[in-house]
Amino acid sequence: MSAVADAAPGGPTAAERVRSVLARAVSLSLVTEAQAYDLIGLHSVGPKGRIFLHPPADGPLAARIATAPRGSLAALVQFTDVAPTAVRERVRARVTISGWLTPDEPGPDGVRLRLDAARVSLRTAAEVRDVGLDEFTLARPDPIAAEEAGMLTHLADSHGEMVAGLAALAAPRLPAGVLRTSPLALDRHGITLRCEYRSGHLDLRFPFPVTARDAAGAGEQVRLLLTAPRRYADPRRSPAPS
Repeated sequence: MSAVADAAPGGPTAAERVRSVLARAVSLSLVTEAQAYDLIGLHSVGPKGRIFLHPPADGPLAARIATAPRGSLAALVQFTDVAPTAVRERVRARVTISGWLTPDEPGPDGVRLRLDAARVSLRTAAEVRDVGLDEFTLARPDPIAAEEAGMLTHLADSHGEMVAGLAALAAPRLPAGVLRTSPLALDRHGITLRCEYRSGHLDLRFPFPVTARDAAGAGEQVRLLLTAPRRYADPRRSPAPS
């Protein structure tokens, strides 16, 4: 049986969203002074958001760090948060972290590099925000972050009637001409759908009645939205499409 916390509508903070992006990411882009790298499955994230890279011992990045002045490299790391469902404009956010890349104690597979962050920023369709290092360190990933992709794809593939039911809650406020509605994002605070039009799209945010503590709790909250439509029929919306 899942549980829910106290009522708390809204959404994650920028720092929490950054930590959630890191928790889900399986790849990253790295830029140093002289080279760009795309690393897939070669990083890990510590409990306070510290990023570690695990490049091959005989690869160019390990060779570059071995000859770097003062033993460290200025580096910029970027994570791209992509919607797991087949929606238009699937990039939901980009997280950029700049700092210094330094050799750390070797891991079980050999080379391990530590990124000492100096600046963290979050770019979304709405804005670009710098996130304070203390906020970043103290924040925690959303408890649903690791399971979000599986939950959204299951909702899209197997429960189209639930997606349609959610969209119907906002139907009176939607512009005419919706071609397709798909789940876009899910966190402990609510679920977001994307309504696609011939030109452009519109995102609908449905805050949960209470904040979910886990994936099962989030599923319960979605069902509650559908069974109590009069109370939860006023989602937050992005600007209407052009």
